Amino acid sequence: MAKKKTKRKSTKRKTTRRKSSRKKGGLSSFLKSLKQTQQQLTRTLSVLITVVVIVLAGYYAVTGADPLGIFSKIAPSAGPTAVGSGGDWWQVYFTNPKAASDPNNLKGSIPEKLIDRINQAQRTIHIAAFEFNLTPVAEALIAAQERGVTVQWVTDDEHGLGADHEADHGQFALLQAAGIEVKDDDRSALMHNKFWIFDEQVVWTGSTNITVNGNFRNNNNVLVLESPAVAAIYEREFAELWRGEFGPTSPSTVAEQTATVEGTPIQILFAAEDEVASQLVPLLNNAQQSIHFMAFAFTHDALGTAIQDRFQAGVEVKGIFEVRGSETEYSELPQQFCAGMAVRQDGNPQTFHHKVFIVDNQTVVTGSFNFSDNADESNDENVVIITHRDIAAEYQKEFERRWQEATELDPAEINC
Repeated sequence: MAKKKTKRKSTKRKTTRRKSSRKKGGLSSFLKSLKQTQQQLTRTLSVLITVVVIVLAGYYAVTGADPLGIFSKIAPSAGPTAVGSGGDWWQVYFTNPKAASDPNNLKGSIPEKLIDRINQAQRTIHIAAFEFNLTPVAEALIAAQERGVTVQWVTDDEHGLGADHEADHGQFALLQAAGIEVKDDDRSALMHNKFWIFDEQVVWTGSTNITVNGNFRNNNNVLVLESPAVAAIYEREFAELWRGEFGPTSPSTVAEQTATVEGTPIQILFAAEDEVASQLVPLLNNAQQSIHFMAFAFTHDALGTAIQDRFQAGVEVKGIFEVRGSETEYSELPQQFCAGMAVRQDGNPQTFHHKVFIVDNQTVVTGSFNFSDNADESNDENVVIITHRDIAAEYQKEFERRWQEATELDPAEINC
């Protein structure tokens, strides 16, 4: 009997060990399954995060907007950078006063790009520009003259040659001493153009005065077009100015001021002879999706009415105004704000100097032309209307950058 009892105890111990083994095996399998589940969740989450980051990065690249503040915190502030497309026949530059604010350091600045153009010129440099006080640009022009390039400059009497005696000026005197001829308009209205023509091949224009403020403190843009056809249009206008034909009585050749470059339609307008505002109103009236604008001055009623009509028809309208003068009875800002349009005042403590419309994310209007009666009826101005989605995208990115730093209006301060 003792022997049989011992055998039963042995069987019980084996059974206990088998049960224990099964328990350990079940726990191990559970832990392994849990680990696999965690790994799968980690992989899925990583994929989702990657997708979200890619989508946001694409949105940031296209619009310049950063809703979560991801890229603006890690990316350096964009300096004035050239962007080329379509065989490199166009470039767009924007000033960046926060990043490029030292006139003694031209690296990466718009004046550096301009000096590069001057240094490349072989035959002619024709300039119609409102103001000037950048000595390195004067030195580059003098060097061009010395190597045989013909340099001619038309400027404003009061703000150009008349201001050359002021502090930090004297650059026109340097040009004249080197044998470069400079003429002014000698009249009360402004010679407000900002265009350069190189070798009858390249046009440099936009809102940027060739000054310290214009390039290192104010918000501005430059559009460069490498097109003999466009250059020929500007050369004809420059010849008029050089002959002393200014203002609304100068001859208009508006019917001959269009060109197509690699499939891109371009129209050039000159104030005051081309009645610029009446040419812009139909463009605004045809907007189907959006009108975004950046305005140093916006007091022209017909342009304001055209925008309001499209807003009431369901077109998205967003605009940024230079603070100074924007709340006066003459400005379009109060009417637009009271009508419900998304308008803001700029965030630059210096000057917001753009004169830009972006229509339907494809057409850009830029140049020296402020949206005012004086610009339309009295001054000498130039305007480019160009339909090109890549160019429009660059201007839209600048709009978004400036929109983020602009200030929303206080309803209590606007009398609706």
